Amino acid sequence: MKRIAQISVLALCATAALASEDIADKYPQSELYDKPVEVIPHVFSAIGATAPPTYENSGHNNNLSFVITGDGVVVINGGASARLAAALHDEIKTITDQPVKLVINENGQGHAMLGNSYWADLGVDILAHEDAIHEVEENGDFILQGMMRYNQDKAEGTRVAVPNLSFSDAYTVEMGDVTLEVLHLGSAHGPGDTQVWIPQWGIVIAGDIAFHERMPPIFADTCTSCWVETFDGPFTDLGATYVIPGHGHPTNMAQVTRYTSDYLKDLRTKIGQHIDDGGDLAGAYYVDQTKWAHLDTFEELATKNAGRVFEEMEWE
Repeated sequence: MKRIAQISVLALCATAALASEDIADKYPQSELYDKPVEVIPHVFSAIGATAPPTYENSGHNNNLSFVITGDGVVVINGGASARLAAALHDEIKTITDQPVKLVINENGQGHAMLGNSYWADLGVDILAHEDAIHEVEENGDFILQGMMRYNQDKAEGTRVAVPNLSFSDAYTVEMGDVTLEVLHLGSAHGPGDTQVWIPQWGIVIAGDIAFHERMPPIFADTCTSCWVETFDGPFTDLGATYVIPGHGHPTNMAQVTRYTSDYLKDLRTKIGQHIDDGGDLAGAYYVDQTKWAHLDTFEELATKNAGRVFEEMEWE
């Protein structure tokens, strides 16, 4: 099984260079951007576009993963709409007769939780970190309105459904032959960042703590020093062999370290030097990030990231 898993991940990594916001929908007969692939035995992921959410990709710009346990299916991410969640469910039903018993939201963002309404209507339990639930409760209607603007008719049937199960630090799911450790390892990309660790298979479904094909987005309330500390500490300490990031193809720890932790440290070093040299916010937007220019969403995010890190670091 281990050799099969290694071949599967290597094959996916070999296609990583193809991931681009310029590539058209890969699975036009479905609401999904791409058909789910088996990353390792029993763990599947429908890999979203490495681009902002659009009508063309139906908001499927993150990874929608699921684990077949032998006694039910655990889905990681509700999806960006009820229709997208239904499309994922259709794919699950072609692979297994086991029912979906649990949905886990990796955070409180739209692409993780707006499809919750589909699963809730089926009576499926939905689990999220308490901070992600707070975000859904506070900002869910605003997030839904944003999705409705770009998704138009594809937003039909979607409503905000707050997860009915919550956790603070860790939540253990024992189902069938599998033990899943649902973790909040610390502050990182955004409120309630959640990782799903399956130690018996050496795979972590990392959520948005880990990036490698698209530039990590830094929000106004992101603590980048905390992100680095969480990534380099408890996340790396998991010792995962396989990583399904929040966006982009499944890969390994070395790859996500290079394009997440190393990127954040590089940007913080350059902004720190800019501040030491007496630079201001306007100048911070122009610090040299060309080393990362090959990443998808670079044009959309690089200058925003620099400005936000400046605003964070000028008070450190």
